[in-house]
Amino acid sequence: MKRFAMLGAAGFVAPRHLKAIHQTGNSLVAACDPYDGAGVLDRFFPDCRFFTEVERFDRHLEKLRRRGEGNSVDYLSICSPNYLHDAHCRLALRVHADAICEKPLVITPWNLDQLEQLEQEYGGRVYTVLQLRLHAEAQRLREKLLARTSTDKLECELVYITRRGPWYHQSWKGRDESSGGLPMNIGIHFFDLLLWLFGAVERTEVFERSPDRLRGRLELKGANVNWSLSINVADLPEGHLEKGLHAYRALTIGEDAFDFSSGFDDLHTRVYQDILAGGGFRIQDARPSIELVHKIRTCTIS
Repeated sequence: MKRFAMLGAAGFVAPRHLKAIHQTGNSLVAACDPYDGAGVLDRFFPDCRFFTEVERFDRHLEKLRRRGEGNSVDYLSICSPNYLHDAHCRLALRVHADAICEKPLVITPWNLDQLEQLEQEYGGRVYTVLQLRLHAEAQRLREKLLARTSTDKLECELVYITRRGPWYHQSWKGRDESSGGLPMNIGIHFFDLLLWLFGAVERTEVFERSPDRLRGRLELKGANVNWSLSINVADLPEGHLEKGLHAYRALTIGEDAFDFSSGFDDLHTRVYQDILAGGGFRIQDARPSIELVHKIRTCTIS
């Protein structure tokens, strides 16, 4: 049994990580969040120590480390706001724990270099959550693409629409400097998926960039992809809301369409299982998509 700690335990994504730790048969010994409404801990780990100040949480983890093997924390799960991810990965490494960090691993690509150096200095590992690579439909699609004999580029379209209300723009997620904006906070998984499926970026263009909608085109090694991201409810396909569906995620490759709107329920558990089995996605896996999204955020609109 491995010992876990968590930062951001009261956040939106934390329950998925708590469930993953619980389902893989491990324990959560300490958690922290500035917001004290973390009652979700009772559902999974009612005896977990809880802190509202990172400094006291850090001190507690260091105390556990100094007690020696069997007391220290093996992994620190990071579910905090995006702009704090690299700092919290550094905290994990300092207390000799491996980091399991939610997407995006960092907002700016150059912070990855420092994390790689710190991994070597402390002898620890930084893992990131790229769960779409473990989606059954994505893995089936990749196998199909790897079996292709033609070298001709494919013509593709990616559409990702997920409803977000006015709260989103008032939270840290709506602030570009805190979240990395729509392409980083919402789109990073799908940009990673496109690179994983079709290879390196050759050219990128952005046609529209607003707080709730983005459109562009990618020329990748194996495909040309027209893509669009939206958190505007008006962009959902007709009839979606009436069916109780609040998201639409689809990838079209020629005549074939792949719907990623479902199949997300246990992906975090699969990520944890992969890490605990000796696999996992590391800094070098996250780098291409983070570099691409940085270009999308900063390039001139075509």
